Amino acid sequence: MSRILVQPIGQKRLTNVAVVRLKKHGMRFEIACYKNKALSWRSGVEKDLDEVLQSQTVYSNVSKGILAKSKDLITAFESDDQTKICLEILEKGELQIAGKERESQLSSQFRDIATIVMQKTYNHETQRPYTISMIERLMREIHFAVDPNSSSKKQALEVIHELQKQFPIKRSPMRLRLTVPEQGCSSLIEKLNAWSAKIASKDQSGSQLYIICELDPGFYRDCEALMSTLQGRFEVLALSVHAGGDNHVDHYDDDHEDQPPRVPKETIDSEAKLREKLEKQNASTSSATTIEEGKQNKCGTCNTFVGDAKQFREHFKSEWHKHNLKRKTRNLPPLTEEECTADMEVGDTKADLKEYSF
Repeated sequence: MSRILVQPIGQKRLTNVAVVRLKKHGMRFEIACYKNKALSWRSGVEKDLDEVLQSQTVYSNVSKGILAKSKDLITAFESDDQTKICLEILEKGELQIAGKERESQLSSQFRDIATIVMQKTYNHETQRPYTISMIERLMREIHFAVDPNSSSKKQALEVIHELQKQFPIKRSPMRLRLTVPEQGCSSLIEKLNAWSAKIASKDQSGSQLYIICELDPGFYRDCEALMSTLQGRFEVLALSVHAGGDNHVDHYDDDHEDQPPRVPKETIDSEAKLREKLEKQNASTSSATTIEEGKQNKCGTCNTFVGDAKQFREHFKSEWHKHNLKRKTRNLPPLTEEECTADMEVGDTKADLKEYSF
């Protein structure tokens, strides 16, 4: 005697799924996907189609379980190959997500945009950078709405333009080192003045002029074209410079993603000026030693000289520098590397005692 499996009459099929919908030739076509897999497929992480689709079937309404008619598929896609049509819908269709998922996604993107804005701007009245909470509050005041179909970087630049109309907010300048022949000096200075660039140092060696300046990122392309015309060269020292504190190159600057690795914003004087300063401080040191130190970079937080650019970047990742940064926020003097190691060991011992105390 055969037994028949009876399904509940009130059961709703294909409800707990992610639906991708495509409208074509006035008709709606849908496919049922596993949650989060559709995005993984579009980003190139997921390669197996069976891991993405719950079934390689095209529907006109997934929630009601209504299949698309073959004649409609042929009219819209000129084929009734379900797999081929599923791939097209998956690539071009609109992903339908639940309300809570959409809210979480928009909230996360809102935070990302605010973070980018914070890293790109500062308050030109106080000469201090904004905090992430202040940026989020200002974005709400201008009634900014996140566009899920646009990149966070692009929207961040649009937010900056809107905020500049109402609040004392300004793009953080770039720090550049420009090198031009002597005959192009006047043209370069004229342009930098027109761009309201701040010249940090200027030094002339032979027939070459070396200028370190801070420039608004909006003039980057113009500066690049000018340096090409003047047959000079330039180097990006920092993509985002704030007034005060240690600064780092901005990770999210979409205008210049092909630039050299980031370099901290420590005060960068010309070699001649730095060499002269070191000679005054170390009169008893031999001239060869003084010249060698003049080529080094100084970390203002740790009050020490570090070697070349690579060692300088590694220093900023060290526990020594991070520990001194924490001390700096508490207005405490910096420690040497040995003192820092001892201080951290004492701190770890206290933490262990606190953790295991009852």
